[in-house]
Amino acid sequence: MAVRQANLAWDTLLDLSATRPGPLHMRLAAAIRAAIRDGRLPVGAALPPSRMLATDLGVSRWTVTEAYSQLVTEGYLTGKTGSATRVTWSPRPGDEPPVRQARQRPTPAARTTRAAGFDLASCTPDLRGFPRRQWV
Repeated sequence: MAVRQANLAWDTLLDLSATRPGPLHMRLAAAIRAAIRDGRLPVGAALPPSRMLATDLGVSRWTVTEAYSQLVTEGYLTGKTGSATRVTWSPRPGDEPPVRQARQRPTPAARTTRAAGFDLASCTPDLRGFPRRQWV
């Protein structure tokens, strides 16, 4: 009989209360993110497999996999097929992701005074690199 690893009481570690807004997978991602940022889940810590965490929390496996994939995308976790999902984010100065604020469309005057760089904002294409002469 296989020995199960110690249960870390994920239901008490992660706050998934219904009073928090948003869908369940986003609340789970926010709870794991908060646990990582608070240091309750240190760098290199292995998270349980999605099936086990789903069973412990009483949620569907889809909820857990969506939360894990969101945190992998944000850089908090790394996951490899056949291996444990591990914490990779460490709270070093300047390493914290910026707080996302509502983006306002810049005025035409502000666009010309902006320093050259990469504008990765959605819905506003950067036409400076378009080959107009070749296109004409």
